[in-house]
Amino acid sequence: MGKRGRAAVVVLGDIGRSPRMQYHALSLATQASLEVDIIAYGGSDPHAALLNHPSICVHQMAQWPKFTQKLPWVLRYFVLLLKPLFQLLVLLWHLCIKVPAPDVFLVQNPPSVPTLVAVKWASWIRHSAFIVDWHNFGYTLLGLSLGRGSRFVAVYRWFEKHYGQLADGSLCVTKAMQHDLAQNWGIRATVLYDQPPDFFHPASIEEKHRLFLKLDKEFRQSEGNRDCINHGSRHMRTDEPFDTLFTNVSGVGVSEKSTRPALVVSSTSWTPDEDFGILLEAAVMYDRRVAAILNEDDSIKEEVLWDEMNDGKQNIYPRLLFVITGKGPEKEKYEQKIKNLHLKRVAFRTMWLSAEDYPLLLGSADLGVCLHTSSSGLDLPMKVVDMFGCGLPVCAASYSCIEELVKVERNGLLFSSSSELADQLLMLFKSFPNECTILTSLRNGALETRSSVAWGTEWEEHAKPLVLEVISRNCS
Repeated sequence: MGKRGRAAVVVLGDIGRSPRMQYHALSLATQASLEVDIIAYGGSDPHAALLNHPSICVHQMAQWPKFTQKLPWVLRYFVLLLKPLFQLLVLLWHLCIKVPAPDVFLVQNPPSVPTLVAVKWASWIRHSAFIVDWHNFGYTLLGLSLGRGSRFVAVYRWFEKHYGQLADGSLCVTKAMQHDLAQNWGIRATVLYDQPPDFFHPASIEEKHRLFLKLDKEFRQSEGNRDCINHGSRHMRTDEPFDTLFTNVSGVGVSEKSTRPALVVSSTSWTPDEDFGILLEAAVMYDRRVAAILNEDDSIKEEVLWDEMNDGKQNIYPRLLFVITGKGPEKEKYEQKIKNLHLKRVAFRTMWLSAEDYPLLLGSADLGVCLHTSSSGLDLPMKVVDMFGCGLPVCAASYSCIEELVKVERNGLLFSSSSELADQLLMLFKSFPNECTILTSLRNGALETRSSVAWGTEWEEHAKPLVLEVISRNCS
């Protein structure tokens, strides 16, 4: 039996938060029969399927010291120069010395600097092929913090373009990005749409119940703040220890409660290209508009309404529980804003879930919300792909190429303002849970989207031929 080929997947980021690159690694190992080395940062655990695969090895790189984030503003540009140099040296150590020489490097972009530089140099030294997987443009992300007119952004753009053009092959996530790369940078890229792997699927009632049991304590606690969800925790009956906020157990099995809140999930990186304030404003509008529709007296105390809800009183509009998953720089700022809202029918929980529990949460939810607007306007949010993989309909922020993924009134809706999102929440959750005809129609559309194309099929058709071609061309 001949020696197996080898691939190196390079991510200058947390591999646990880079699902597309995890799926690439699994496909390289299972569909292209290659040994795979992943060079990335640690932080979050990747999926168990990747960790347990005998042909995949994860190498964690040292990270830039975190204390530098607290340095004074005057030292910011010094850090901007020194940090890429540190990262370049760490990358070159791993790519040129620590891991075995691969037949092909597959690198995630962005970040572009110094990643593309390091991988190109390593490909020269080790006589390997070099493929860029374009998720977005790095210079547009840097422009969000420094401004598009910054000299640093201009230099960054030059490096990204120059070293991107030196790649032996390119993949990208949308047709819009494919056109932009060809038109402006002369780069021919193959479109590989994100598709969820098999472990993203609609959850069965038993899977929902097990997950809700696991998360019940987090749902019913909110760091001392009282709301329409944790107020009901005192109503939990001790003789029904296996009941949850959403489900109960009887002699005939598990069932969903008719008085349960609607579960809305939003996954965010807590970065400037996702305006979380839109969701908070929409939640406030939903809360106030429902109160106006029901002609509620403003003098009625919140606790009275919450007692009625927990005693089984049903209204035409349900309580909403927003579960926000993810990590990022603006998380604490928005958590403080959430604490100051004091809403009657809406509650928020922020959490980080394991790679195994996250798909179950999506498969158990009633609606997904995506706030991603793209720094370039040319990429698509992987989180929406995951939601569709679980048969979860989506309300997504509107921007130039989002309709390549979200088909309006088929598998989701698009919004351009917080008021529009609030209107959609009212429309979708009216008469929840049993008579939401529009929500049911969108869920059916999301299930159809899920069943149309799988990641393995998409990768086999578009990525595998490119990988094998560049390896063959490099060896000849």
